Amino acid sequence: MSQPTLHDLQRPLGSTGLLVSPLGLGTVKLGRDQGVKYPSGFQIPDDDEARMLLKLARDLGINLIDTAPAYGRSEERLGPLLRGQRQDWVIVSKVGEEFADGQSRHDFSAAHTRLSVERSLQRLETDFIDLVLVHSDGNDLAILDESEVYATLAALKAEGKIRGFGFSGKTVEGGLKALEQGDCAMITYNLNEQTEKAVIDYAAAHGKAILVKKALASGHVCLSPGVDPVRASFELLFEHPGVASAIVGTINPLHLAHNVATVAQVLRSH
Repeated sequence: MSQPTLHDLQRPLGSTGLLVSPLGLGTVKLGRDQGVKYPSGFQIPDDDEARMLLKLARDLGINLIDTAPAYGRSEERLGPLLRGQRQDWVIVSKVGEEFADGQSRHDFSAAHTRLSVERSLQRLETDFIDLVLVHSDGNDLAILDESEVYATLAALKAEGKIRGFGFSGKTVEGGLKALEQGDCAMITYNLNEQTEKAVIDYAAAHGKAILVKKALASGHVCLSPGVDPVRASFELLFEHPGVASAIVGTINPLHLAHNVATVAQVLRSH
C-alpha cells in the first residue's frame, strides 16, 4: 500500500485566499535546542537532514511551514533550504519575540515589528511572507490594545510584504479580539486543553483562519487502552470545521509520515 498523502486535502486558510495542507511543519527544531519544552533532548538536524525532511514533507503533500525569529536559526536556514521552491510553500512567521543567549524578550513596537518583518524577508529570501503572527508573551489583550503591532502588520499587508496577519496567543479573550481585525489566530487545542474552543467557533462563524499549536500534547491519561493518541488528537481537531491546519514540529521522518497518514485517514473518513 502506498503512503497516504495530503495533496488533495488542502483547505482554505480563512478568507486569505490561501490553501493549506491540514498539517503544517513547525521548524523550531531546525534552529534552536535551548529553552524548548520537549520531554526528550534532540539534535538540530544538519542541512542534509533538514533538506530531506522538507522534501519528505512536500512529497507527503504538506505545503505549510511555520517558523519565527524566536526559533534561533530557523528562518536563516530555511531561506537557502527552500531556494527555488517558494511557490510550493505557504510560509508563516512571527513578530514580537526575540530569542538570544537562552533568553526570550518581547517587543511589540511599530519600529521593531517592521524591522522584524524586513529581516524575515531577507532571511527567508522572499519578497513576501504569507502569514505573520504576533508571538504573544501571554498579555494578549494588552498587546492588542496598547501596542502598535497590529496596525503595523496591517500596513505591511497593504504594502504587499505580507499576505495576512494574526495572533499566536494564550487566552480566549486575546484570540477573539485578534480575529476581529486579523486574519488568523494560532491557538492551543488538544486532548488535554480545550479552553480556546470559543476562538475556533468564532473563526468558523466569521470566515477567519485557525492554526492549532500543541495539537499532539497527547492526553494519554484520558484514553482507553488501545486508542492511538495521535489519531484521537486529530479526530478532535478536525471534527471542528473552524480548524484549517495543525502545526506539528517533528524532525523525525517516521513520525511525520505517521502523522500525515493519520490525518489523511481521519479526513477521508469524515
